[in-house]
Amino acid sequence: MLYRENGQFKTSYKSDLQIFPILQDRWAIALLLAVAFVAVPLLAPEYLFRAVLIPFLILSLAALGLNILVGYCGQISLGTGAFMAVGAYAAYNCHARIPGMPLIASMLVGGGCATAVGVLFGIPSLRIKGLYLAVATLAAQFFVDWACLRLKWVTNDSSSGSVSVAGLNVLGIPIETPVQKYLFCLCFLAVFGLLAKNLVRSHIGREWMAIRDMDVAAAVIGIRPVYAKLSAFAVSSFIVGVAGALWGFIHLGSWEPAAFNLNRSFDLLFMVIIGGLGSIMGSFFGAAFIVVLPIILDGLPYWFGIPIDTALAAHLTFMIFGGLIVFFLIVEPHGIARLWSTAKEKLRLWPFPH
Repeated sequence: MLYRENGQFKTSYKSDLQIFPILQDRWAIALLLAVAFVAVPLLAPEYLFRAVLIPFLILSLAALGLNILVGYCGQISLGTGAFMAVGAYAAYNCHARIPGMPLIASMLVGGGCATAVGVLFGIPSLRIKGLYLAVATLAAQFFVDWACLRLKWVTNDSSSGSVSVAGLNVLGIPIETPVQKYLFCLCFLAVFGLLAKNLVRSHIGREWMAIRDMDVAAAVIGIRPVYAKLSAFAVSSFIVGVAGALWGFIHLGSWEPAAFNLNRSFDLLFMVIIGGLGSIMGSFFGAAFIVVLPIILDGLPYWFGIPIDTALAAHLTFMIFGGLIVFFLIVEPHGIARLWSTAKEKLRLWPFPH
């Protein structure tokens, strides 16, 4: 009874096209933002920031970018970790080589460099699709790994390939404590989440979805596949590149190419599939599943006082985690976001059966 929209009439085009047309949704989002920006920084312990919240925010942003490419445009990519690495190293070079370069500007430049690389490796999408495109984007992963290890200029002549940043600040405000890092990442995620939501609702997003559903029919009705596919690669790579810069600068502080290896690409792809393809909310659900669940599974034996070897606990975590992924894909192939949407629809009708 609390989720009914009875009496909520749309009297203008503006009200009919708003992101959250139901009043209860707008209140829920406002409450969620208030909790995220005010309550969490005041109440959460430092461990929660470092181990859960900051990784969750950054990986949500990366999954958001990948979802635009895979979920909305239907172009499979296995090179997401490479685009994150390009964003991180490009931002590092701007920060290290240009005196006085603002932190946010460095990260946006990193996103721009990732855009260029993403479009370059997205060109094969104009001719191939499916697993063939996945293999083509996989080449980006190996190429970027090689470049980061062999080209000394990329790592500012570091012999080991490891780089580090320190003394981060925005407009004179230091970004050092876990709370400051959390708020910095949260602001990025909120801005890019809003932009992505509006973008997929625009004519560009509709072109992406038309290409995803049937590219031949989309071309017949006047949609240019070249523009639609490359724009999806550009937007996705930009967001992923910014997320890579955040991962290196904010979460790690010091990193090497192994921080953006192939496992990172697979993790992000699993987030999108489990959370829900073609869903902005699914990116957040998938990131929460990948980040939070392993920590819970690792801690369960100790919380219940079960004596278990550390190595066995780690293997059991991987087994249970993999089993839950398979379970979700069988029970709901459209991801957790679809379960969330179904629950909301049933709540709108409750207590009536239909």
